[in-house]
Amino acid sequence: MAVMIETKNLIKVYGDITAVDNVTLSVERGALYGLLGPNGSGKTTMIKMLTGQIRPNGGSVSVVGIDVMRDPIGVRERVGIIPEQETPPSFLTATEYLNFVAAVRKIPDIDEKAAWWFDFLDFRDKKDVLCKDLSRGTRQKLMFAQAFIHKPVLALIDEPLINFDPIMQRVVKDYLGEYVKKGGTIFISTHILEVAEEICSGFAILHKGKLLHTGSVSDLKSNNQHLDDFFLSLVQNGAHA
Repeated sequence: MAVMIETKNLIKVYGDITAVDNVTLSVERGALYGLLGPNGSGKTTMIKMLTGQIRPNGGSVSVVGIDVMRDPIGVRERVGIIPEQETPPSFLTATEYLNFVAAVRKIPDIDEKAAWWFDFLDFRDKKDVLCKDLSRGTRQKLMFAQAFIHKPVLALIDEPLINFDPIMQRVVKDYLGEYVKKGGTIFISTHILEVAEEICSGFAILHKGKLLHTGSVSDLKSNNQHLDDFFLSLVQNGAHA
């Protein structure tokens, strides 16, 4: 099985704070993988290093077979990214933003593809509204569309459901599951354990920058364990270690 994400002894330091501390992680193709941790555990920093938005202070990181430090643009060309803070350009309409993404990524037939996403995520009535005037939930729909519109081999999503209502959460969870079944790979960062247990095949637990555990959801279930209980026990023990 091909490895889509691989980090070795990855480190990121901000002043006196080690945000990511010697993290070694491997994610295989076809996984729906969850990076779990409390707020401030280093999850967003990990996503930014995986996508080449910030450089690590040590270690190595490879995404879709590309050395991220050597070719961050090459990585971003291959993957889809949804940041925690949805930030489409305020001065563009939703349609104009997807047209811009298509121009950058050289995506053909953008009108047809954009129309599909407006219908699928139920925001066709907002397609000509400036991004600055969209609700947070609608901005997240737009960011979701831009991340998947080129059908990437890998998508990295920071808190995928945080601004969606229950109906849209179900739509998005089903989409992610189908995407993986068709050969894609999804890497999500979240602190919502119920979502991770429902949709993820594998997971890693990060706490205060340190990797506490990697494993599979199926192994937990076979041992009659729930992810939230396992997570809380591990993090609380780590906090007092």
